[in-house]
Amino acid sequence: MTPQQIVYEKQAALVMEALRRNRMAAYYVPTAAEVVPLVETLLHDGDSIAVGGSVTLDQCGVSDLIRDPKYRFINRYEAGLTKEQLNDRMREAFFADVFLTSANAVTLNGELYNVDGRANRVAAIAFGPKSVIVVVGINKLVADLDQAAKRVKTIAAPQNVERLGCDTACAKSGVCAGVKGGLTAGCATDGRICCQYLISAMQREKDRIKVILVGEPLGY
Repeated sequence: MTPQQIVYEKQAALVMEALRRNRMAAYYVPTAAEVVPLVETLLHDGDSIAVGGSVTLDQCGVSDLIRDPKYRFINRYEAGLTKEQLNDRMREAFFADVFLTSANAVTLNGELYNVDGRANRVAAIAFGPKSVIVVVGINKLVADLDQAAKRVKTIAAPQNVERLGCDTACAKSGVCAGVKGGLTAGCATDGRICCQYLISAMQREKDRIKVILVGEPLGY
């Protein structure tokens, strides 16, 4: 292994220990190619599956996996959906057997940090689906919640608005307008994607949330 890979594994081990203390299941795979085989072991034939918007899932091949006919994919990306139909699909996710997503950051204390515009993703992580599987690249590990918030304001949000074509301050400058402010400081535009904030720490329902750490950079 390279020195970089050795460090990644050591950091992942610390985070997995912390996640398990917080009653979340934790796994580590060195490469993105190993994610799909692991996810398959956490799914069952006939499962209804929903997703939160995630570049990471696309990069790992998970987005293709869940379209297998042996699962029932609640497809929010189906062409031709009206706004009302899209909202219905997002609400249907709360009754899914499995919700798949990524995270904006994971701390060394075993906390998941997520920020949403519409809240469908953070809401499903917090409550509803029977099982939540979170796939996270090594680039999203941070020291603490302060660093998690900074990561969203300087990395995740600017890159996501660029991808989504949102008209926000960070789309123009490359950094959140509230980078020097408090946790929720930011722009006041209609296209703002940082509206709902979720920190997942100690869980009442053990292993409902399953975190797969990947020893490669993934997502934004």
